[in-house]
Amino acid sequence: MSEGDSAGESIHGKPSVVATFFTRVGQIYQSWLDKSTPYSAVRWASTLLLTALYMIRVYILQGWYIVTYALGIYHLNLFIAFLSPKVDPSLLDEDEGPALPTKQNEEFRPFIRRLPEFKFWHSATKGIVIAMICTFFEAFNVPVFWPILVLYFIMLFCITMKRQIKHMIKYRYLPFTHGKRTYKEET
Repeated sequence: MSEGDSAGESIHGKPSVVATFFTRVGQIYQSWLDKSTPYSAVRWASTLLLTALYMIRVYILQGWYIVTYALGIYHLNLFIAFLSPKVDPSLLDEDEGPALPTKQNEEFRPFIRRLPEFKFWHSATKGIVIAMICTFFEAFNVPVFWPILVLYFIMLFCITMKRQIKHMIKYRYLPFTHGKRTYKEET
């Protein structure tokens, strides 16, 4: 194998113009992601705006219901992963691994999510962008009776959330933390 045969390199061993371009685009994209990390409200507002634009597009075009259904299922899976603990307590033995405190005198352990908020936002936004791109291609406009998809999605959502809430009650965890508990100082 000669020097220039590896992917992304030109004949002289230097990175090609195309590889350099995509590397730079990736760096700029990562820089914007890093800068947006502390602004969760702005990130979610932009995602909701993007979702509204997507829904308006689907409504005006009167099509792409399968793409919308797939997007809804994808978002449901992301939401379930967001609500789930990183280590599933139902898979652990009593003496194995970290456990959530069940008594008042046990040490507080924070809830660690299987899917962190930033990755949830990033994946949800990418899903919306991909679904929006799909609406520009007629091949994804499969004719379906959309009310059945809506009913099936609602039924799937209710069953999945019921199972998740039962799991949360059984293993006594709450996926939302309000920060460290503070006590009033007595004077």
